[in-house]
Amino acid sequence: MSAPAITSPSAFRHEPNATPVEANERAKRLIDPGFGRVFTDHMAMIRYSEAEGWHDARITARAPLSIDPASSVLHYAQEIFEGMKAYRLADGGTALFRPEANARRFQDSARRLAMPELPEDLFLESVERLVKTDANWIPESDGGALYLRPFMFASEVFLGVKPSAEYLYMVLASSVGAYFKGGAPTVSIWVSQQYTRAAQGGTGAAKCGGNYAASLLAQSEAIRNGCDQVVFLDAAERRWVEELGGMNIFFVFDDGSMATPALTGTILPGITRDSISTLARAQGIEVREEGYTIDQWRADAASGRLVEAFACGTAAVVTPIGTVASPEGRFTIGSGAPGALTMRMRDALVSIQRGTAPDDNNWLHHLAD
Repeated sequence: MSAPAITSPSAFRHEPNATPVEANERAKRLIDPGFGRVFTDHMAMIRYSEAEGWHDARITARAPLSIDPASSVLHYAQEIFEGMKAYRLADGGTALFRPEANARRFQDSARRLAMPELPEDLFLESVERLVKTDANWIPESDGGALYLRPFMFASEVFLGVKPSAEYLYMVLASSVGAYFKGGAPTVSIWVSQQYTRAAQGGTGAAKCGGNYAASLLAQSEAIRNGCDQVVFLDAAERRWVEELGGMNIFFVFDDGSMATPALTGTILPGITRDSISTLARAQGIEVREEGYTIDQWRADAASGRLVEAFACGTAAVVTPIGTVASPEGRFTIGSGAPGALTMRMRDALVSIQRGTAPDDNNWLHHLAD
């Protein structure tokens, strides 16, 4: 879906928050911000209509929205989002990590949900301007970052099953600390057998809210069974491991190789997933993208062929998996502790994000003062 007119990035208006959070209060909130609960003073916003294209681009005070109860998104769920972070670097500068990849995936998601594709330059400009405006909300604590949530939803007031003619794109910024306190512990995984996340031809490769809503019941089942996270199998055969409720997954074998499920349209193409594969291959590690069944997972863990497994995503970066449970029983991966290669991959990625290691792939998008 193409727009008849495109807003230039230079057309962004800046509307400062008239009542920003006081510096001493902001400092208190940044001591232990947790994840997704502390928000900055501003937000980015761009509107779209079939008549005007992308327009009304601005950085404005973060405030509640007022929407009509007949807004399309509330009835037909036309909504997509992204997740990314801005980091304070070791040299004092600020950078985004691979924002161009987020921009392209946002366009892919929009295309699948029959929404207008936001031009990459507008996506980047909206994020850059918001980070620069609220840079003092980046925590100084270890693991601290500014989590960014670009999202777009159908805003046309109309009750009819069709693509909306109007949309609202926004970016929120949230100060976050380390996802797991005390480092990266192992998590336990529940294998969902009753519920699936996505099927061929569905929206599994798009980052839309419906995919996450569909995972919540299975996640609740995991918690009831004493596990931290849920992992989904394919919808057709209920055999092939796909991904967790919000993270991709990797397997590490005793020959030093790694494998991750192939992108077949039912799995979100994670940017962290791609980054880890790239870093591993640069270190001479074989990384295969291939199918892996739950039965093989169980057998390889028992034989010792599988020595590590981990999940990855923007929020937690890398999360070691210690145990896997299902109605058939529970099995342990390796010693049950974080694996050496898992932590090596995590440290390599985090070091680039924090500016303490060479950025050979030019992944950091530095923000000028």
